[in-house]
Amino acid sequence: MAAGALPMAMFLALLCVGVVRTVEVDTLTVGRPLTVGHTLVSSGRKFALGFFQPEGGATGSWYIGIWYLNMVAQTPVWVANRERPISDPASSRLAVAPDGNLALFDGSGSIAWSTKANTSGIASATDTVAVLHDSGNLVLSPASNASMVLWQSFDHLGDTWLPGGKLRRDKRTSEVQGMVSWRARGDPAPGMYALRLDPSGAPQYVMQANGTREYWLSGNWTGKSFTGGPEVTASGLVQFVDNDDETYFTYSFAANTTTVYRFVMDVSGQLKGLFWVEATQAWNLVYAAPKARCTVPRGCGAFGVCSEGAATTCDCARGFRPRSPPNWASGDHTDGCVRNAQLQCVKNSVGTAAGSNKAEQDKFLRMDGTRFPDDGRVAGAASTGDCQTACLGNCTCSAYAYNSSCFLWHGNLQNLQAGVADDRAGAGRLYLRLAASELPGPRRGHKWRDIKIASGALAIALFVVAASILLVHTIRKRRAERVNGITVGDGYVSYKYSDLQHVTKNFTDKIGAGAFGSVFKGQFSDSTVVAVKKLEGFRQGEKQFRAEVSTLGSIQHVNLIRMLGFCSDGGADQKLLVYEYMPNGSLDRHLFRKTLYVLSWQARYQVGLGVAKGLAYLHERCRDCIIHCDVKPENILLDAAFAPKVGDFGLAKLLGRDFSRVLTSMRGTIGYLAPEWISGEAITAKADVFSYGMMLFEIVSGRRNAEQGESQFVASSAGSTGTEEQATTTTTFFPLLVARRLAEEGEVMALLDPELEGDANTEEMKRVCQVACCCIQHDVNARPTMAEVVQMLQGLTDVEMPPLPQYLEVLEGRQRAGVP
Repeated sequence: MAAGALPMAMFLALLCVGVVRTVEVDTLTVGRPLTVGHTLVSSGRKFALGFFQPEGGATGSWYIGIWYLNMVAQTPVWVANRERPISDPASSRLAVAPDGNLALFDGSGSIAWSTKANTSGIASATDTVAVLHDSGNLVLSPASNASMVLWQSFDHLGDTWLPGGKLRRDKRTSEVQGMVSWRARGDPAPGMYALRLDPSGAPQYVMQANGTREYWLSGNWTGKSFTGGPEVTASGLVQFVDNDDETYFTYSFAANTTTVYRFVMDVSGQLKGLFWVEATQAWNLVYAAPKARCTVPRGCGAFGVCSEGAATTCDCARGFRPRSPPNWASGDHTDGCVRNAQLQCVKNSVGTAAGSNKAEQDKFLRMDGTRFPDDGRVAGAASTGDCQTACLGNCTCSAYAYNSSCFLWHGNLQNLQAGVADDRAGAGRLYLRLAASELPGPRRGHKWRDIKIASGALAIALFVVAASILLVHTIRKRRAERVNGITVGDGYVSYKYSDLQHVTKNFTDKIGAGAFGSVFKGQFSDSTVVAVKKLEGFRQGEKQFRAEVSTLGSIQHVNLIRMLGFCSDGGADQKLLVYEYMPNGSLDRHLFRKTLYVLSWQARYQVGLGVAKGLAYLHERCRDCIIHCDVKPENILLDAAFAPKVGDFGLAKLLGRDFSRVLTSMRGTIGYLAPEWISGEAITAKADVFSYGMMLFEIVSGRRNAEQGESQFVASSAGSTGTEEQATTTTTFFPLLVARRLAEEGEVMALLDPELEGDANTEEMKRVCQVACCCIQHDVNARPTMAEVVQMLQGLTDVEMPPLPQYLEVLEGRQRAGVP
C-alpha cells in the first residue's frame, strides 16, 4: 500500500461518522452517478440522499436512502432498496440508466433497485434528471421540464409519511400504496405491519398485519376529520383528494413554519406522530395509534405477554427471556422471547413417562385471565387431565386449555395477553408448558390438610354464591318483566331495538352527547325513566360486545352509574346501552352554566368525595382495573339528591376506539389530559387521578380552569421540555393561582366560587385545594391513588402541600416575564 493511502475499512468507517465531505448538489444527471462517500443535498439543506448503514443493522448491508441532514442521530425517511441491500458499496452506484430510469447498480453491474416498474414514456437517459427537494421528495423529471413528474418517492412511501407525501390508491391500476414498517430497528426490509388506504375504496385508512389481518381503522373521512380518530386533524391541514387518476390523503404545514414532523409505521405495529425538538435534539411523540397496544397482532412476539395499562406493555412469560435484549430495550418486542431451560419432552413421551424421574418431567404454569394464542387445535380429550396428557405426549406442544373441549398449541405462542376476563371469547385459563426446573415442586406434608381446608371453604362459598344468585335473579327478573326485556347473563336486560325506539319516541328527546354517542330520555309503560346511549363508531364483534357489556353490567357501586341493559340488534348503528336516569343532569350544568341550582359547598364537597370513591372502586375493586380515561364534569351525573355517579366508564374499551375519541374530547377542555398521554408513556390509573385533580379545581372555582378565550395552555404537553405552545393568551390559569395561594399561605377562600358568597368550611376548602395539587403532579409516581384521595378528603390522612409541577413553573415564569 502506498504511503499515505487510506485502508478501505477505515475509509468506510469515516463515511459512517460523516468525516468525508463532498460538494453539495441536489440533482443527479446522466454521466454523474452517485457513489459511496457522496450525497445529494436538497437546496435548503434539509435532506440528504446517499449510501448508508442503519444503526444497529447487519454488518455489510448498505442501502440508498434519504435522511434529515442536520440532525445528530441519522433518521432515514425513505429507503430505495429495502428488500435487496448491497454488500459492496465501494463499487456500487446510483445513476440514471440508459432507459432514463433511476437505478442502483451493485458491484457486478446488476440492478438492485430501479424506478422502471413505476414509470412510462421515458425516451432515453438524456431526457431525465433526479432532484432531491427540501420536502424530502426525490423526483424524476424530464431535463427540459422540471415541473413534470415521471416518478417520485412520495408516491412510494416506506415506513415514513412526510408532509406532502401521499397515502394513495391508483385508480388505473387499483394499486394501494401506503406505509410498511421496517422488519426490525436496524433492518429496513418490509416488516409485518402496514398502514394504507382501505382497499375497498372507503375514505379511511387501515392497519394490517401480514398484509391481511386488519387491527385498526381510522374511520371514514368526514371532510374535517376521521370518525375513529378526530385528533389526527388537529392542525386542520389534512386533505383528502379524489380525482380521475387517484385517491389519496396528504397533510402539510404552513409555508413559513419550522415544524419538523413525520408519521412512522413503527416496528411495534403503532402509527406514531413525532416532531423534532431542537432544544433537546430529540424526537417527541405526540400521537400513537392504536393506543391499546395489545390490539397489535404479535406485538410482543413469541411467548411475550401483553398487558394494557402496565408500566411495561410487553413482558416475557415466566420461564422465558427476551430473544434480543437490545431490541427489547428499544421498544421492539417483535423478536419475542426464548426459554430459560429447554423442555425434557423425550422423558415425557407416552412410552417412557412411567419409567422416568417425574421430578424431571415438564410441568405446566397456570395462567388465569389470559387471551389464548393464535392457531389452537382441538384434541379429542374428555377432561383437563386427558388434555394435559395429550400435550405432554407431543414434543411440539407448548400449551393447552380445557373448556368443554381440549385445545392444544404447538410451537411458538403468539398474542398472549394478561388481565383478560375469563368469560370473554377466546380467553380463560391457559396452561403453559415449562421445564420442571422453572416451577417449584408440590408441597407433600400438608397435602391432605390443604385439600380438607379447600373443600370446606369451597362448600361455604358455593352456598353463599347460590343464595346470592337466587336473590339477584329474582329481583332482576321482576325488573326485566316490568320493562319488557329479556334477562340475560348476570341479570342485565337485552332489549329489542324497536322497543327502545318506541320508549325514546324514535330518539327525539336528546338529553346529552359525548365522545361515545348521544343520550336520549326514555320512559317505559310503568313510568320507569331511563337514559339510552346510542353508541357511535362501533367496530367490535358481537361476542366481544356482549362480553364487555357483561362486565359493565356486573359493576355495582353507589357512585357509579348503573347499567340496566343493552341492545345488540342488527349492525353497528343499533348498539345501545340503557342506564338509570339522573334527573339533575351532569355536574358541568351546575358548575358552569348555573341555569338550575347553585351547588352549596357541602354538596360540592360530597360530589368530590363521591367521585373519588367511584374511581377508587373502578381502579382497585373491580375484577380488572378499569381506567376511565375521560374524567371531567360532563361525565359526572347527579341523582335526585345531588349524589354523584360517574358515567361513561369502560366505554373507551367497549368501543375499541383506542382512546382516540377520548383524547379529542379531553383536549377540548384544557388540562384534563395527563402528561403521559402526550409523552407516549404507558397509561395507568394515575391518568384518571390527574384528570380528577383538574376537575377538583373547577368544583372549587365554579368555572373552567381556562375560560373560553383565555389560555389554551395544555399543561400535559409540556412533557419533558416544559416549553410547548399555547393557542391563545391569558393572564390567569386557575391551578397556578391555587398553587400560589397555598404556597404563600394566603387566603384560600378568595378562590371560592363567588356564587357561594364565602359560605364554605375553610379547612375543607384548603384540604380540597391541596389534594387537587397532589393529583396534578407531572410525575406519575408523585400522584396519590384514588383510594388515598378518599382518605385525604375524609381527613383520615394528613395532606402536605406538594411542589409546584414543572409545567406550572414554566407558565409562572412566562407570566412574570410578560411572555404570552
